[in-house]
Amino acid sequence: MDGDLEMIYDGDGLAVFGNSTAVERFLVSEGLPSKDLELHRLGPALGKAAGVAQTGSEIAANSGRWVKLTKESAQLVDQYGLRQSSQTGLSTGVVKGKHGQIRGFVQFARNPRSFLTNPALLAGAAGIMAQLAMRQAMDEITDYLAVIDEKIGDVIRAQNDLALAAMIGVDLVIEEAMTIRAEVGRVSEVTWSKVQTAPITIAATQGYALRRLDALAEKVESKSTIGDLATASKEAQAKAREWLAVLARCFQLQDAVAVIELDRVLDAAPDELDRHRLGLRTARQNRLELISRSTEGLLARMHGAAGVANEKVLFHPTASHEVVHARNHVEASVVDFHGRLGIESGRQSLEARRWMDAATEAKDKALEIGAAQVDAAQRIGNETFDRARAATGKLSDEITGWALRLRGNDDED
Repeated sequence: MDGDLEMIYDGDGLAVFGNSTAVERFLVSEGLPSKDLELHRLGPALGKAAGVAQTGSEIAANSGRWVKLTKESAQLVDQYGLRQSSQTGLSTGVVKGKHGQIRGFVQFARNPRSFLTNPALLAGAAGIMAQLAMRQAMDEITDYLAVIDEKIGDVIRAQNDLALAAMIGVDLVIEEAMTIRAEVGRVSEVTWSKVQTAPITIAATQGYALRRLDALAEKVESKSTIGDLATASKEAQAKAREWLAVLARCFQLQDAVAVIELDRVLDAAPDELDRHRLGLRTARQNRLELISRSTEGLLARMHGAAGVANEKVLFHPTASHEVVHARNHVEASVVDFHGRLGIESGRQSLEARRWMDAATEAKDKALEIGAAQVDAAQRIGNETFDRARAATGKLSDEITGWALRLRGNDDED
């Protein structure tokens, strides 16, 4: 049995349990980077759970490693055909092997020392897996905030809203709690008492940031003249990333609270750990959907503005360029933001969709000849360009002069 490996998949990552040497050899052979599951944390807590015996020896007999869900790890799950439980939402299975060489899949675990046949150990391991997935997401948001170089504290302090002001204190309290958790290895009642009201403040801040994004979208949608549309689009370009950064920080802190919460439940009520984990998972998905609706709404308004700008580009090339440039900038910011939070987007790539559905042959030619400053915003295929050139060749000189004379009238409707 030393070569047997047990696997748990929860949709966010894959955990592999077994003899430490066999686990390491298997993951190396598959080329999968992993993190220690720190199974020793389960011993003291699960020893209190009803009906759990000999947890210490069972935990000591196993090594556990966690692998983030990637294309490669997902293929591994499919390869071994892990079986999902409708009750826990977990997919599990045992693979037979010797010296790390896997020979086949065993559908049912019969070993009494198995994680898969011990409900308390299975719930505990799944809880730690959820924490590792959230910590991974928190690290990615930290990287995102560093890349966009947004000083969230400065953004929050610049606002007059009381909820945003309160976020400064919540931020500090959660950071302190995470530091204590890392040092102590658990979340005490004292530590929990400091953070248990934090979700209210974070939710208020999140709601405020979403309202600000919605306000930007509504402002863009309400403008009818090209000059006003350019002004509103530039404001959206300037402000959207700030509010996306605030949303990212809110989401990061909510994940941190969830990590602390799971530790507290494991310590205080281990029998409830599995249900609590599933509840947190649902709540997290609901937050993602709420954020997705708001950001997608902003993108829809920005694309609508770009369509209007395209219709008037012949007469207002500079203002039209500003609208499209702002749309491109906001879309790039939102796509990056979605990627960091794990929000799937059905939108095509920016380059593939830019202006393709709105351009007309005459306007394309006018842009190419007389309004070169908007060329970065106007992408067309070679075939369309050739047709436009053939249709407007005789008029090119006149169109050039016309567009140049009209360039100074960008702010007129």
